[in-house]
Amino acid sequence: MSKKDQSSESGSTDVVEETPAAAPVEASFSAQSEDGVLYLGIDLGTSRTSVTASNGVRETVASYVGYPKDVVSRKLLKKDVLFGDEAVKHRLSLDFYRPLEHGVIKDDDNDKSIKAARDLIGEIIRRAKPRKDELVYAVIGAPAQASIHNKDAILQAARETVDSVMLCSEPFSVAYGLDMLEDVLVIDIGAGTTDLCRMHGTMPEESDQVTITHAGDWVDNRFAELLSDAHPEAQFTIQMIKQIKERHASVAEQAEPAIVELPVNGKPTQFDVTKELREACQGIVGPIVEGLSQLIATFDPEFQQRLKDRVLLAGGGSQIKGLDTAIEKEMHARLGSGHCVRIEEPVYGGANGALKIAHDMPAEYWEKLK
Repeated sequence: MSKKDQSSESGSTDVVEETPAAAPVEASFSAQSEDGVLYLGIDLGTSRTSVTASNGVRETVASYVGYPKDVVSRKLLKKDVLFGDEAVKHRLSLDFYRPLEHGVIKDDDNDKSIKAARDLIGEIIRRAKPRKDELVYAVIGAPAQASIHNKDAILQAARETVDSVMLCSEPFSVAYGLDMLEDVLVIDIGAGTTDLCRMHGTMPEESDQVTITHAGDWVDNRFAELLSDAHPEAQFTIQMIKQIKERHASVAEQAEPAIVELPVNGKPTQFDVTKELREACQGIVGPIVEGLSQLIATFDPEFQQRLKDRVLLAGGGSQIKGLDTAIEKEMHARLGSGHCVRIEEPVYGGANGALKIAHDMPAEYWEKLK
């Protein structure tokens, strides 16, 4: 029976937002996989989607999906669907989709984005290399304040390729993976959203989480505006902007110069974009600290200082050079003190935590979710 048939038979449409912390399972990941279950932790992002699997596989793919536009492009590409960087490379020949706008499945009139999201989830699961004889249990990280509608859309998309699936908030999965579940503030900077979450030894509630749109895409758009103002003769696309940011992004006061080549009337021309890029990156610091302030100010006064001293910076956007220091400096200015630490694995931090949640869940809980 196919995964799709199994999920249809179950009739389950409940949205499971979080998971309770269960006692750790002593068996190793590989041993559990040999027992017939492959556990997956998936970080479903606007810019990149990553998976960490109990068989040791770790994969990430840019969150883009493309379908050949016509018979010519189909003949050229020899594929029905392209993903990630390959889709970006051939996007002029494709109906091109970025299905996870603002971190959630984009809904449109003809359901094309929903199909693209379903295919993207299927692709990242295929890249985890599940065996045909294995059950696949997946925990998927979603934005902290994603709507019930979007959480259900994610679940329905995943059920076509897994046997059992549940959701957790992305910042919660980061904290869970690091065993930092008490008096911690997590900042998870993605492309579409930045999710903030305070952990205090229990499951985070809605009041413990804040989502803002000052994230990677916001930086790209702001950088493009500043670059157009400073160098109106330069020609560029948002993909070129994103590549420049990923290579040179910094808020450090003594950053290396960002010298790039952009066409002017077809001729490659050098530009120093250090100032514009730094200003764009700096623009997310204030809103992030404002969100932190909101979570701190509404917390028990006796424990507010511990929260300020335990701030974790995660997600792809955390790779902006000097961002942890800039956030800490802004916290000192607004809140009197603060300490911000960048996690070691920004790309896989959420997926690692989601895998740990999947591993720690009792078998009977997974059976209920089928």
